[in-house]
Amino acid sequence: MNDGPSALADPAEDTPLTRPFSGASPYEEYVHASVLNTLQQPLTEAADEMGFLVTTQVMELWFTLIVHEWRTAREAFVKDDLPAALDALVRSRRALSALNDSWQPIAALTPRQFEGFRTAFGRASGFQSAMYRHIEFLLGEKSQSLVNAHRGDPAVHEALRDAHREPSLYDEVLCFLHRQGLPVPAHVRERDVSLSYTSDPAVVELWRGVYAGSPYEAPAQLAEALTDIAELVARWRFDHLMVVRRAMGAKPGSGGTAGVAYLEQRARRVVFPELWEARGAL
Repeated sequence: MNDGPSALADPAEDTPLTRPFSGASPYEEYVHASVLNTLQQPLTEAADEMGFLVTTQVMELWFTLIVHEWRTAREAFVKDDLPAALDALVRSRRALSALNDSWQPIAALTPRQFEGFRTAFGRASGFQSAMYRHIEFLLGEKSQSLVNAHRGDPAVHEALRDAHREPSLYDEVLCFLHRQGLPVPAHVRERDVSLSYTSDPAVVELWRGVYAGSPYEAPAQLAEALTDIAELVARWRFDHLMVVRRAMGAKPGSGGTAGVAYLEQRARRVVFPELWEARGAL
C-alpha cells in the first residue's frame, strides 16, 4: 500500500471529473471523437494496417487545416492585410511540420509488412486525395485533367473545379506586392490562373531586389515565410518518396501511377521557384 505523496488519489464524487454528464460529454460534442474513432476499418489482420490507415487519415486532417490557413492567408492578401496573412502562413508552417512528422508510424515499413495489406485497398492511392489536390492548386500547380478525375463525386468535383479557377496563394501574393508598389508585370498579374504558374524573370528580379534590401522589411519577411512553406512541402514530397521506395521499391503504384518514378518527378517540382532563383542572383 502506498500512502505517500506520490499516490494517485481517487477523485471525489462531486467534481467536474466525476459529475455525470446529461448526455454526451462537452468534449465529445465539440471534437466528435467517437465519430473519428469509428473511421478506422482495417480490411486485413495485418499488424501494420491500422498504423497505415490512421497515418493516412491524420494526414488528410492536416491537409484540411493547411488548406484552411492558405485560404485565410489568400483572403488577407486580397484585403492588403499583411499581418493577418503572415499569421496564417505561420500557422500553416506549424501544420506542415506536424504533417511531415506524421510519416513516422509508417516510415520503416518493409516490403513484406506492406504486402501484408496492400492488396486489400485495391486501386486506392494517396494520388486520389481531393484535399491534397486543393493544396497543389493553392500552390499554383493546376491541372484540369485531375479535376475531371473526380467527376463521379459531384460535391468534390465542384469544389475542385472552383479551386482550379481561383487564383493561387502565390497569385494573390504577387498582386498584393504590386499594390504595395513593387514591379510585378501585368502579364503575370493578368495571367490565366487556371494554368500552372511558371517562373518569370521579372518576378525573380523583384525578389532579388527584396533580398538585397533590409531583411526586416515586410516583403523580406513575407519572402522567408513563403520559403519556409516551400521547403516544408518539398520535405513532405521527399519523405513520401522515401517511404514508398522503402516499402515497395520500384513497383507500380496502386492507383495506376509509376510509383516511385512518379513520386521522383513530383519531388523535383519546386514550389515558388522564383524565391529560390533569386538567391542565385544576389
